[in-house]
Amino acid sequence: MPSIYQLKPAFQNLLRPLVQRLFDNGNTANQITLLAGLISVLVGVAVASFAEHPWVFALIPVWMILRMALNAIDGMLAREFGQQSPLGAYLNELCDIIADSALILPFAMIPGADPLIVLLVTLLALFSEYAGVLGPMVGASRRYDGPMGKSDRALVLGVLATGIALGWLAAAWINGLLLVVAALLLFTLVNRVRQGLKEARNNAPSA
Repeated sequence: MPSIYQLKPAFQNLLRPLVQRLFDNGNTANQITLLAGLISVLVGVAVASFAEHPWVFALIPVWMILRMALNAIDGMLAREFGQQSPLGAYLNELCDIIADSALILPFAMIPGADPLIVLLVTLLALFSEYAGVLGPMVGASRRYDGPMGKSDRALVLGVLATGIALGWLAAAWINGLLLVVAALLLFTLVNRVRQGLKEARNNAPSA
C-alpha cells in the first residue's frame, strides 16, 4: 500500500546539510531521538492541559513537522555517520511509541470527543508499530507498510488538529474521522503482518 514514508528519501536530501552540521558539532543520533521523544511528551501534556481552548491544538501540526524532521535526522546520523547501536535501536522504537501516545491521547480531552475512540486509535498505533518491529523475528525486514504508518499518522493528526484549532470540526466530526483512522490503522497492522510473512517466505532457503 502507498505511504508518505515513500517520500522519505527526498525529505532526507533536504536535511542532509543540517545533518552534516550537527555531526560536525558533536551531536549524536541518540541525543536527537531522546530530544524528539521528550518534546513530544511536553507538547502532549501542554495540549491536554489546555484542551478546552481549541487554539492549543495548533501546537500539534507544528510539532509534527519538526518531529518528522528530527526522526529523519537521527536516522541519517546513525546510518551515514556510523552511529548505529543496539541502544539506538531501542531508543528509536520506544521513543516513537511514547511520542505517538503523547500526541494522540490529548484528543480525548476535547469536549464531546469519545475517549474510547481516542484510546482505540492510540492502541492500534502501538500495535501496528509492534507488527512492523516483529518483521525481523520471522526473517523479514522491519516493516513500514501503510496506509497509516508513522508519517501518515503525523499528517492526518496534524490536519485534524489544525481543523480543531481553527474551529472547523465539531465533536461528531472528530469522532468520525478518528474512527476512519482506527480502521486504517487496523488495515495497516494486518498489511504489515501479511507483507512480513510474504517477505519471510521469499527469503526462506529453497529445500
